Amino acid sequence: MINQASFTLRNRNPDILTCIANLSNDEVFTPPEFANRMLDTLAEAWVADHDGANIWADSTVTFLDPFTKSGVFLREITRRLVQGLEKEIPDLGKRVDHILTKQVYGIAITQITSLLARRSLYCTKHANGEHSIASDFADDAGNVWFERLEHTWEGNKCRFCGAPKAIFDREDGLETHAYAFIHTDDVKTRVAELFGEDTMQFDVIIGNPPYQMKGGAGGSSDSSIYHLFVEQAKKLEPKYLSMVIPSRWLAGGRGLGEFRQEMLSSRNLKALVDYPVSKEVFPNVEVKGGICYFLGSDAYNGKCDVTVVRGDETTSSSRQLDEFDVFVRDPRAAGILRKVLKAGEKSITEVLTADTPFGIATNFDAFRTKKKSGDIALHYVQRGKRDVGFVPRDLIKKNARLIDKWKVLVPEAGSDGGQKIPDSVLGKPWISSPPSISTQSFLAFWTESKSEAQSLESYFCTKFFRHLVSLRKLTQHALRSTYTWVPVQTWDREWTDKALYKKYKLTKEEIDYIETVIRPMEIQGSLLDD
Repeated sequence: MINQASFTLRNRNPDILTCIANLSNDEVFTPPEFANRMLDTLAEAWVADHDGANIWADSTVTFLDPFTKSGVFLREITRRLVQGLEKEIPDLGKRVDHILTKQVYGIAITQITSLLARRSLYCTKHANGEHSIASDFADDAGNVWFERLEHTWEGNKCRFCGAPKAIFDREDGLETHAYAFIHTDDVKTRVAELFGEDTMQFDVIIGNPPYQMKGGAGGSSDSSIYHLFVEQAKKLEPKYLSMVIPSRWLAGGRGLGEFRQEMLSSRNLKALVDYPVSKEVFPNVEVKGGICYFLGSDAYNGKCDVTVVRGDETTSSSRQLDEFDVFVRDPRAAGILRKVLKAGEKSITEVLTADTPFGIATNFDAFRTKKKSGDIALHYVQRGKRDVGFVPRDLIKKNARLIDKWKVLVPEAGSDGGQKIPDSVLGKPWISSPPSISTQSFLAFWTESKSEAQSLESYFCTKFFRHLVSLRKLTQHALRSTYTWVPVQTWDREWTDKALYKKYKLTKEEIDYIETVIRPMEIQGSLLDD
């Protein structure tokens, strides 16, 4: 008779899953402590929805991690079920077999993570091996599935995930990162096929999906794919859905507009826990904009319990997530925004260019260092330093009408979306006298005169201005849309925070809040003033 390894998952010192390195910044291992926070949130919701019942004492509940990496969610779920089902199934061996064969399932994202997840769950990479704590599996995989898949190419990209063919059309033996869960038109049928059942209905889907696809946005730019996993999971119609994903979907992210609208307007989101500083969740990985996890329930219809955690400060509120077109993290900031929007003023975006304002890329270097007759000034950034070159006027086809306007140039890249408090939010502005243009490194506000440009610059430097921008800026980049909530002012004075606080009737508490979270900025003046 084969001696099975005993099922002991507690009090390991150290826990191996706290020691292993991440695969990449996009495929991040979830720390056990954080996985357990998510499971606690799930358990609390189950208690509230099931008259005080304990989810871990229910032998019929099924769980799926459809993008398992370290196996931490499956392991911690199993540990809790082993304890919770002790009365119903007293025999430890039978209890473990029931849990592992009937309740806990996973889909690995790569070959190596499939082995790691099985090792975490079954205590061996072979589910049916002699050292496995399960005795009823007929094959190595058990309930942790993985097979190498190929992308489905349409032209130069995969039609399911957008992966570029030039990078991921690979030889055998190399990972394709064609994730099974999102490479199908019918995820219900696909999941049933993976586990050899006619149908598979999961009560809980939980996990940490891959975040980005290398080169998916073209060139060297990556594209977000985590939302694809969320959308597929919803199609499986679980009773509860919980995932940890980047927070940038709350207010930005290329191609995430439809996903954001659907998520924010959903009344099924029961809880949202947001960490603006990602290293408080993943100590060794920086995810721009922070990290969050959510819990959705098919039986819930109401406001979402929102918790924002930053260091020792935790704010909690019950909120309607779609009050605005993007989500405002802090309820104190939402109150300030309501007052500003109530004034009904036009947005400052009406005098602000979009990305690449004059059609000149950031890496453009065909400029002259000395001005010739008919040249105009070109403001650029090179090796992190701002400077001025010169180009012929007739080179500019985009926004040529602005060449002879006074401009306030503002960096397209700013701080890292509130990773540190107080935050500067935006880079320092520069007044540019006409005739002038800039590269893609800048956006440009335009005015009719130098005095108006100076007035606008003073407004830009206020904490009030940059606070309104911060509500839509969760990452380093400040595109035109991040300025949407900043109202236009009259450009006939030097603007101060004191004057703006008075105009919009902010309370002392609201003023103190802005003063706490936004860093002061000194007015710089002209970079090139003829």
